[in-house]
Amino acid sequence: MAKCAVCGKGAHYGNNVSHSHRRSNRMWKSNIKSVKCKVNGTPKTLYVCTSCLKSGKVERA
Repeated sequence: MAKCAVCGKGAHYGNNVSHSHRRSNRMWKSNIKSVKCKVNGTPKTLYVCTSCLKSGKVERA
C-alpha cells in the first residue's frame, strides 16, 4: 500500500462490526494520488494524499 511522501499517511486497520456484534477485519485506504511534483527544481513522481495537495504543501510540476 502506498504512503503519502509528505505526511506519511497510509492505510488504517480496524473491524467491521455487524448488528449481532460479530467482528471481521477491514481497512480504510487514504486517498493517495500519483503526482508529478517539483523536488529541488526537477520534476519527480511522488505519491501524495489529497489533503496535502489541497493545503498547498506540494508544488506541482
